[in-house]
Amino acid sequence: MAAADTERYRKEPSIPLRSSSAALYNNLSVLRLPGGRLAGLSAVHGPSLSLLSAAADGLGFSHRQLQAKEGGMAVSTSLLTQAAWCVLPARVLLVLTSQRGIQMYESDGSIMVYWHALDVAEHSPARAVFARGIAAAGERFICVGTSSGLVLVFDIPPKGTNVMLSEVLEQHRDAITDIAAELGQAPAGAGDLVSADDTGTLCVWSTGEEFALLSKIPAFGCSCSSVKLWNGIVAAGYGNGQIRLYEAATGLPRAEVNAHARWIYALDVAPQTGKLLSGAEDSFVHVWKLSRNPDTGEVAIEHRHAECVTDTQVCGARFCDPEGNSFAVTGYDLSEIFRYGRA
Repeated sequence: MAAADTERYRKEPSIPLRSSSAALYNNLSVLRLPGGRLAGLSAVHGPSLSLLSAAADGLGFSHRQLQAKEGGMAVSTSLLTQAAWCVLPARVLLVLTSQRGIQMYESDGSIMVYWHALDVAEHSPARAVFARGIAAAGERFICVGTSSGLVLVFDIPPKGTNVMLSEVLEQHRDAITDIAAELGQAPAGAGDLVSADDTGTLCVWSTGEEFALLSKIPAFGCSCSSVKLWNGIVAAGYGNGQIRLYEAATGLPRAEVNAHARWIYALDVAPQTGKLLSGAEDSFVHVWKLSRNPDTGEVAIEHRHAECVTDTQVCGARFCDPEGNSFAVTGYDLSEIFRYGRA
């Protein structure tokens, strides 16, 4: 880890939630529109999603509690495991995962576009069944992970409800924890999608009409809770508090940092600057800077800022703009979203 000048962030007014945040990996989603404008925030609690949409004047948020329906007109609910906005060139969808399946909504949560049920009958009653890990991939795909280790690839039409399950990726043997797509400019030969599972195994994929496995990074005895992909660098956060960097093209390790004292719950990357945000059970949020030497290809990670969110088990952390000048944080049993901006 290289030394670097620190950056200062200051706390800004927080945003109240109608319910608290559950202790789930990556339990905060941020919708950024072209131009960097913050358009929405969301956090999961039980069977519901707190959905906050930015006001037209940019001075506040409208609140909505989305009670996820399970399968068409059914009114029964199950526990949600994650929610994320997926931004594709032609449309933006809000994707929810749960113990029963995968739900896709229009970006404001007003209309359900698609529902995919998990086949609970195929699993042992002793084994939990759920979906988790959500990412937009390529020009028209959304990828979602499952507790059986499958990655489901959905082909999304430019409009309408004709969503198709186009492919199933079967390299993982354990529950998927997170999926991420390339957020920078991938070098030639590097993958543009990465998936992680409960054992810490990572798979790097190239996307297209058919998805291809490029590299498989073996587990080392610790769960990987969150992954990001930027400029051909895989950033992975683990249960032992480490952040590890790998080459997306080869899977070779490039750097390792003892970033947190406890389990990492969330990572995020600012695509325009390569800043990396990490949040963990130890009540700390850190801002790092990723870089790659254009001549040697060497990868570096530099620490830029540390923020203690007092008495809070951080479960979600996201940048609110593509440069990484502001970020938001959720915490277990916390009924507000904390915000921080550059001082």
